[in-house]
Amino acid sequence: MLFYPNEKLALFIDGANLYGAAKGLQFDIDYKRLLELFARKGTLVRAFYYTAVAEDQEFSPLRPLVDWLDYNGFAVVTKPLKEFTDAQGRRRVKGNMDIELAIDVMEMAASVDHIVIFSGDGDFRKLVEAVQRKGRRVSVVSTIRTQPPMVADELRRQADNFIELDDLKAQIAREGGGKAGFAQTA
Repeated sequence: MLFYPNEKLALFIDGANLYGAAKGLQFDIDYKRLLELFARKGTLVRAFYYTAVAEDQEFSPLRPLVDWLDYNGFAVVTKPLKEFTDAQGRRRVKGNMDIELAIDVMEMAASVDHIVIFSGDGDFRKLVEAVQRKGRRVSVVSTIRTQPPMVADELRRQADNFIELDDLKAQIAREGGGKAGFAQTA
């Protein structure tokens, strides 16, 4: 990982995407350890976490994580899951947070030197390119070690740094069954 100690950082975590990548690598993320790791890399200005939540359920398994993140240094951005019926008549849910993440990245680009995006979504390639034109460095955290890889090749190529999530496992994996740091369960 190439970070400079005097640079200002902002983290942008696509919750569903990071969860899927970590699950594919067979570990749970300890978000407290993740925050501490990147706080040691530079001046951490903000850490955003994006997720859609089911608001009509009495209890969502995501709610304890969202609450914990909110109280422990993360700026949590949520929106309700949308239910729809697909062409085959099946009930589906959708909760894409790409626009929210992209807008926040563009707004924060003026205040930081280095943006770290936790997602492998190829839709973010153009966003990365736009932020780089503003003179900001961009790192992407995802994985190529799952089958299929969780990061789009075009996003990986566009980023200044690609950070393999599996290489961070020893530093950010949740240990044991304790609640410290929470693991996302979705």
